[in-house]
Amino acid sequence: MRWPHRVRARVRARLRLRSRLRRAGRADDGSAIAEFVMVSALLLFVVLAVLQLAVALYVRNTLISAAAEGARFGARADASPADGAARAASLISASLNPSFAERISARTTRTQDGVDVVVVTVAAPLPVFGPIGPAEGFKVSGRAFSEVQVAAPAPAGAS
Repeated sequence: MRWPHRVRARVRARLRLRSRLRRAGRADDGSAIAEFVMVSALLLFVVLAVLQLAVALYVRNTLISAAAEGARFGARADASPADGAARAASLISASLNPSFAERISARTTRTQDGVDVVVVTVAAPLPVFGPIGPAEGFKVSGRAFSEVQVAAPAPAGAS
């Protein structure tokens, strides 16, 4: 039995359409690989940026902690601000690279209310991975009330 002419034409049209769709689908061959490379490069950049931020925050927090501890150490009645700077340098060298402890200064300042305060200042480079990031570094300081200015207690019976 022969198919009517219209039916054969429809079947041929559908076969041609199916053939075109297959060829069009082949035009996308390899695009998954290209998309993967582009997305992975972007994802890698984001991961490295987050890692850079995490390391910078870790270094900053470590420097602030060491400066504050150095200020507290230098503010004791039996110590000087230079002892506080040395303490901060030893703490930084123990927890980070010693290059972060190269620029440390300590001084005693007086506030507007007349209170003596020991200030330990640490200036350190910003740890940067690769060519991305600011050129400046950190400048942090720690402050502590100087115990030298604490007055001796009044003798008993004196008013």
